[in-house]
Amino acid sequence: MAKFVYKMQSILNIKYKLEEQEKSKYRLAHQRYLESLDVLEDFKQRKRNYENQYKELMKGRLDILELNFCKKSIDIWKDKIFYQEQVVNKRLDDENRARESLNEVMKERKIYEKLREKAFENFLIELNEEEKKEIDELVSYTYNKPQTNEED
Repeated sequence: MAKFVYKMQSILNIKYKLEEQEKSKYRLAHQRYLESLDVLEDFKQRKRNYENQYKELMKGRLDILELNFCKKSIDIWKDKIFYQEQVVNKRLDDENRARESLNEVMKERKIYEKLREKAFENFLIELNEEEKKEIDELVSYTYNKPQTNEED
């Protein structure tokens, strides 16, 4: 029986490798995005802690140094939060670009897989036609075989 050989198998293999690389890049971008979100949430929590401490200080005996420290800390964390939000947005953009790149590579791989499937279907059709041709030749030979004289 004939063996199916896909002429562009090496290209398809490269597409598989490229897809794996893009998946890895996407995972890394997604991981970095999640980490930046965690940092942002940590900054927000620290700011809330200083705000709560500031409110508590306002209720009791006023300690100006401590109030100023809390107020400055709140301002510092506001700035850090602002910059971290920019980092988060950049990481989200990076993740989206990585996702788009992965989608493109997956589309290319799927195209080559479809081409392989079509080539295999054509191979099966040709193989089936060859088998029919061989069967027809056998039947034709058997039917048209010279008859031996049985009267001799």
